[in-house]
Amino acid sequence: MSHNTWIHRLVRPPIRVLARTPVTPNQLTTLRLLAGLGAAAAYAVGEPFWTLLGGIFFVLSVLLDRADGELARITGITTEWGHRFDLVSDTVVNAALFIGIGVGLRDGTLGLWSVPLGLLAGLSVAAVLGLVLQMEAREGKGKPAFEGAGGFDPDDAILLVPIAMWLGWAEPLLIAAAIGAPGFTVFACLRFRLRGGRD
Repeated sequence: MSHNTWIHRLVRPPIRVLARTPVTPNQLTTLRLLAGLGAAAAYAVGEPFWTLLGGIFFVLSVLLDRADGELARITGITTEWGHRFDLVSDTVVNAALFIGIGVGLRDGTLGLWSVPLGLLAGLSVAAVLGLVLQMEAREGKGKPAFEGAGGFDPDDAILLVPIAMWLGWAEPLLIAAAIGAPGFTVFACLRFRLRGGRD
């Protein structure tokens, strides 16, 4: 992942101020994890107010996800454990998000099918992030698993989730995620194997 996306630039000024305080990157990661799980729980309720709140929590979670790395780089407080904690938090939050959306849609058009669709999307997202961990273990943290462009990283696309939820597109979003996430998992597996073959 790039460290100079538009989201990184957005959080950088307040993080420079925060760097003068005792706050640590791992504390921000913990807040990111809690905000993300709060978003998933809010989406699982399946009511408009909670959908609005879930989106706010999730945007906050994404900003904190960029902020913890910025704080680590500015202060020089970087550890292997902290990096792993960050990636595991990403995995848990993004998987829980789609599971929560699936649970929240259980009384909609999809009925109880929304729950396994949410599980499929969530577990596929977790699998992709697991592959990223393996790629980094083999190639080092300095080489991104997937390249971005134009000031955006591929994982910035996750911000489309709260936008779609606010617009009332929850069911199309879940169906797209249940199809796209497993497809991307297969693509990531093939990419991982091809990279391994060239080493």
